[in-house]
Amino acid sequence: MSAGIRLVLGADEAGVDYKNRILEDLRSDPRVGEIIDIGVNRSDAPEQFTRPYPYVGIAAGELIRDGHADRAILFCGTGIGVAIAANKVDGIRATTAHDSFSVERSVLSNDCQVLTMGQRVVGLELARRLAREWLGYTFDPASASADKVRVLTDFEGC
Repeated sequence: MSAGIRLVLGADEAGVDYKNRILEDLRSDPRVGEIIDIGVNRSDAPEQFTRPYPYVGIAAGELIRDGHADRAILFCGTGIGVAIAANKVDGIRATTAHDSFSVERSVLSNDCQVLTMGQRVVGLELARRLAREWLGYTFDPASASADKVRVLTDFEGC
């Protein structure tokens, strides 16, 4: 087993360019032990390249839920669609964030395993920065936020 975060990266066709750039960045990040690229990729066949965003979000969520990955960074046009899709998977907390404070709180207050961003609404350099920042945060299960996160996870069991 490799040391470091096992990270899923994915996008639909509206977010593929940002996904690929973040992928390049994170290949040299010492905090990342493994990157699982679930596509889409420009080299994909047309039917795969145009795979709708729900499949990307759900696939990433399932990889985390099933223990094959720790976190995911996903892209679509706004980040909203892949976040909604990932959140449909039990146990997954995904958020769209386009600023540093929201990225920080997504982990520290909400223990989010999935960060989503929109290629059409956030600049590339900001997206690169937010991805790096997000990987640096770790949820503290003894924090004041732990009880709130527990309410969410308990609800999923209903």
